[in-house]
Amino acid sequence: MDNGLKCPQCNSEHVYQDGSLWICPECAHEWNPQAAPGDAGSEAAQEQGVRDANGNALADGDSVTVIKDLKVKGSSLVVKGGTKVKNIRLVDGADGHNISCKIDGIGAMNLKSEFVKKA
Repeated sequence: MDNGLKCPQCNSEHVYQDGSLWICPECAHEWNPQAAPGDAGSEAAQEQGVRDANGNALADGDSVTVIKDLKVKGSSLVVKGGTKVKNIRLVDGADGHNISCKIDGIGAMNLKSEFVKKA
């Protein structure tokens, strides 16, 4: 396989073509050599995205379920496990809080995606 390409992640020479993509069997990385170098970073950011506790991708407007009891900071309130939250918004929050939502009986708050699962 002397194609002259190497894997951009692990630098392996054992890569092969599958359609328009090249695939590395050692690290399972896929890439398009014709794509501009700036596109690869944005593509990786989109693939990573915000994921719930089970690894499912989340999007604006999704409904999620809280998987464990969460204390509300600065209050004696608790968001119980099993609470369903509708119409979430994904945000770039501080301290890993990447979901903005409204919870009945509590109000507007931010959640970490690691404590919710997609409903």
